[in-house]
Amino acid sequence: MPFRTRTAVSGAILATAAVLLCPAAAAARPAAAPGATPGWSAAPAPADGAAPSARDRPYFYLAGAPGTVMNDRVSLRNPGGRAVTVRLRGSGGWLAFAAKEVTVPPRTRATVPFTVTVPPDAAPGEHSAALVATAGGTGRGAAGRDTVPVHLRVTGPVLAALTVENVAVRGRGGAAVIRYTLVNRGNTVLTPRLAVRADGFFGPVLRRAARTLPDRLAPGQSADLTETWTDPPGLDAVKVRLTVTADGGAHGSATASYSALPWGVVAGPAFLLAGVGGLVAVRRRRRRRAKGTGEGRGGEPVCSGDGAARPPAGEAAGPAAELASSGSGARA
Repeated sequence: MPFRTRTAVSGAILATAAVLLCPAAAAARPAAAPGATPGWSAAPAPADGAAPSARDRPYFYLAGAPGTVMNDRVSLRNPGGRAVTVRLRGSGGWLAFAAKEVTVPPRTRATVPFTVTVPPDAAPGEHSAALVATAGGTGRGAAGRDTVPVHLRVTGPVLAALTVENVAVRGRGGAAVIRYTLVNRGNTVLTPRLAVRADGFFGPVLRRAARTLPDRLAPGQSADLTETWTDPPGLDAVKVRLTVTADGGAHGSATASYSALPWGVVAGPAFLLAGVGGLVAVRRRRRRRAKGTGEGRGGEPVCSGDGAARPPAGEAAGPAAELASSGSGARA
């Protein structure tokens, strides 16, 4: 059956590149016990018309743009004296086989074509999968199982973008924890690096150099993480800044505020100001009352026994009043 690889790299070049990239991959497979009959096995098929040899590819390596369909073949070898039925599947949804189940006669090798379809929205970069073969009897792997790695490189422009979000500081004293969320906004897998710094009113209080985080982020993936702050200040107003970077120029930064003020320090001045304000208000009210009472008493007229109004005490009497009160004025 003719076979064509729909990639820019020929099958011979791919095979050579696979050997050069991973020369020790073949050694990773367990060797058969001395004197024992080797069981069935699965491996990348050699080039058209070629016999299997030690220089065959240890794994599949394919490259293509999003939306590309690529072809390759897997070789199933049965050196035993009985037929073996092998079932094939891929670890991801990108692999499709011409036959999912193949019966290999004794001392025979069967070749099964398969395709790798790159989704149109696949992120450029390196992707890993595996071709898994299972069958009854003794296989190269444990419990009648053999696995062949599939390395796929999706071509296209790579965008590395990373953000840090939802930064917050929780706890006080030795139990303070910095919580944050990392989001991969690009189209390639990222390994973030994190740097932490905090500055208070009196100067720097925390400096942590950039270090690589253990988790990798796939495109569109987010992760909620924490940082333990073992010695935060007990009395300060602090601004915490997290900075994340990754290969490809990805960079992100975000801040959060942290106030370390005991309740008594905040409540004491507040109560003092409230007390002073109340005392000033009471004094002003008393002064207004006293001033209003004095003006009312000094301005009221005083009446005599005959009903005539008399001027208030301390005011000078008019000419008519002085004439009426004198004896000479009465006789006249």
